[in-house]
Amino acid sequence: MNTKLTLTIEDTVIDSAKKYARQKGKSLSDIVENYLKSISVSEESVQTLSPRVAKLMGSVKLPEDFDYKKELAKVLKEKHG
Repeated sequence: MNTKLTLTIEDTVIDSAKKYARQKGKSLSDIVENYLKSISVSEESVQTLSPRVAKLMGSVKLPEDFDYKKELAKVLKEKHG
């Protein structure tokens, strides 16, 4: 169920946010809703990284144009035919 919400925000902020939403092909309502969802996630559902995994972060340098979805599809095709 959706509920209407009234916010008081500076005009310049609203204009910038609407422009951003148009560029992303989304509605401002969708962007605000997704943001509110992201900040209201309970602490329990957020997974923390183990120290070992955290230490590995940033150790692999990939090219700027690396497309992980393309590479994943390629590997899966090779694996499963």
